[in-house]
Amino acid sequence: MHIPEYVRNIIRLALEEDVGHCDVTTTHIVLKGKKSRALIIAKGSFIVAGLPFVREVFDIYDKNAMLKVFFDDGSKVRKGDIIAEVYGDSATILSCERVSLNILQRLSGVATLTNAYVKKIRDTNAKIVDTRKTTPCLRFMEKYAVRTGGGDNHRFGLYDGILIKDNHIESAGSITEAVKRARSAHHLSKIEVEVENLNDLKEALKAGADVVMLDNMSVEETKEAVKTAKGRVLIEASGNVNLDNVRPIAETGVDLISVGAITHSAPAVDISMKIVE
Repeated sequence: MHIPEYVRNIIRLALEEDVGHCDVTTTHIVLKGKKSRALIIAKGSFIVAGLPFVREVFDIYDKNAMLKVFFDDGSKVRKGDIIAEVYGDSATILSCERVSLNILQRLSGVATLTNAYVKKIRDTNAKIVDTRKTTPCLRFMEKYAVRTGGGDNHRFGLYDGILIKDNHIESAGSITEAVKRARSAHHLSKIEVEVENLNDLKEALKAGADVVMLDNMSVEETKEAVKTAKGRVLIEASGNVNLDNVRPIAETGVDLISVGAITHSAPAVDISMKIVE
């Protein structure tokens, strides 16, 4: 996987934030030049995600540190499994421990929660997609974790997809006018429109939307929306989706189900790093 330079810079900043001018504890306790081997150990069951970024942490801090991986990203691990092994200067391992674990715990949490949603709708035609509700500056990594968990990415940012939402419609005056303006400016781009009711859906269809997002519609309303659209556009269900209602939503026949929770509310998993020699 190619990691953009700006993501590497974010990792550099994370190390700077944690280590600062020096790791004062390690500097005073660990003998210079001492080598160690450390194990990265699962403390529970989850989907692993983020090992390429852990490798970057050590590579940025000390190119001589070696990371050996025993599970690929996307693998299911259980409590006690050794995910990876780090060998190098003891000081490097200790100084990189928290940043590397923070990334791995966070991204594995996103992948694990995403996978739970994907499993819920496995034999339907719907796909689980993420949103822009990500941790500031961690979007590249979190969206990678979504894919690792079996989900799909929605637009990455405001620059790579047209999504006309309620405030855009208010500013333009109507769905029809908003779609018209977007179409005239970007005639090759697909246009997605957020709708709140069936009347809005009909207007969006008439205006020529390519994708329609159903905002906080009930399961019954969603069924009616799918029936109304008759396959003319992709339909995305969005708003207050959870593990209890995602299955009934998928069974309505929607194409996409966007879930903000897989990034903004995924709990970090429990992982430790243990020096063994």
